[in-house]
Amino acid sequence: MLLKRSIQLITAFALATGAAHAQISGGVIKIGVLNDQSSLYADLTGQGSVVAARLAVEDYGAAKKGLKVEIVSADHQNKPDVGSQVARKWYDAEGVDLIIDVPNSGVALAVNQITREKGKAFIVSGAATSDLSGKACSPNTIHWTYDTWMLANGTGNAIVKTGGDTWFFLTADYAFGHALERDTEAVVLKTGGKVLGKVRHPLNTQDFSSFLLQAQASKAKIIGLANAGGDTTNAIKQGAEFGIVKGGQNFAGLLVFLTDIHGLGLDKAQGLIFTETFYWDANAQTRAFAKRFAAANRGIHPTMIHAGVYAGILHYLKAVEALKGDDGTKVIARMKATPTDDPLFGKGTIRADGRKLHPAYLFEVKKPSESKGPWDYYKLRATIPAEQAFRPIGEGDCPLVKK
Repeated sequence: MLLKRSIQLITAFALATGAAHAQISGGVIKIGVLNDQSSLYADLTGQGSVVAARLAVEDYGAAKKGLKVEIVSADHQNKPDVGSQVARKWYDAEGVDLIIDVPNSGVALAVNQITREKGKAFIVSGAATSDLSGKACSPNTIHWTYDTWMLANGTGNAIVKTGGDTWFFLTADYAFGHALERDTEAVVLKTGGKVLGKVRHPLNTQDFSSFLLQAQASKAKIIGLANAGGDTTNAIKQGAEFGIVKGGQNFAGLLVFLTDIHGLGLDKAQGLIFTETFYWDANAQTRAFAKRFAAANRGIHPTMIHAGVYAGILHYLKAVEALKGDDGTKVIARMKATPTDDPLFGKGTIRADGRKLHPAYLFEVKKPSESKGPWDYYKLRATIPAEQAFRPIGEGDCPLVKK
C-alpha cells in the first residue's frame, strides 16, 4: 500500500512538473550569445559574454527549478548579413528562444527586425544605438545596458560644462558611430558648445594618422571619439605619437570599456572621462561577481556589457518561469511588467519602448599612482539617476509608446 502511494505521488509530481513547463518549446530554453569573438570588440564582449551567460543560468538555479537551459554562441564578424544568417538559422532550425548581447549596432538592428518577425526574444547588451528604443523599437526587444543617448548626455554634457566647448568628431562609419555622433553633437550644441568638424573612419581602422591630422588642424579643444574597442584605443595610442594631448587638445572617449583601459595602460588613459552603467569594484556584490567571472575568463574582469548579459538572462529566466513558457513576445511583455532586481545593476524597470532603466556613472581614469592594483582603474565623478540617465520616453519616436 505504501509503495503504491509513493508511486502515485511520484507520478503526480512528474505530471505537475511536465505541465508547468509544457509550453517551453522542445522542453529546452535555448539562449544564443551572438557577438564579436575574433575582432576589435572581442575583449569587451566575446567569450566573456558566454561566461556571463553561464554564470547567470547557474546563479538562477535553473536546473533545481526543473528548467533545462542550453547556451550556444556564434561570431557575427561585425557583418549584418552574417549576423542575420545566424539569427535565422538559430530561430528556424535550432530552436533558439533568446538572442543576447550583439555588439555592433548594424548587426543588432538587423537581428531586432528578424526577432520581431519570428516572435522570439532579443536582449541587447552590446549594441549602443538609441534607435533600438526609438524608431526601431520592438515588442520583442529589450535594450539593457547603455545607449548612445546616455553616453552623449553623460560624457558630452560633463565635458562641455567643464570648458570643453569646441569639438571635432572621429566617428566609426556605421550605425553605432553615426548615432553616437548625432546624440553627442546635439548635447554639445544644446549646452552652448560648437562642433568645428568631423571625419568618419572605417570600422577596425589600423592607421588613424590622416584623421588625427584633421582633428589636430581643427584646433578643437575636444576630439570626440565616436567609436569603441580597438578603434578607440588605436586612436588614443596614435594620438599620443602626434602629441595631441601635449598640444593642448583632449580626447573624449564617448564609449570606453574597462578592457580598453587595461589595453591602453593607466599612463596613456589617465584622466579620460566617460560614462558607464557598471563597474566591477562598485560594491561587495559586483566584486564577488567579478572574482568568479575573472576566474573563468583568463583573469579578464567584466565590462558593463558582460554585466548586462548576466543581469538580462536572470530577468529573462524569471519571466519564463512565471509564464511557464518561452513565447518570445509574451516573455518580453512579462519582463517589461516586472521590476528588475539583480546583484549588478540593483533595482530598476523596463519601459514600454524596451529601454531598461538604471543609474549611469561618470568615471575618470586614475593616475598610475592612484591605482591599488590590477584592474583598479576608475574613480567616480558623478552618479546620474536612472530617471535622468536615459532619453525621456516621449522623445524617441517609438511606435509602441502611446502619445
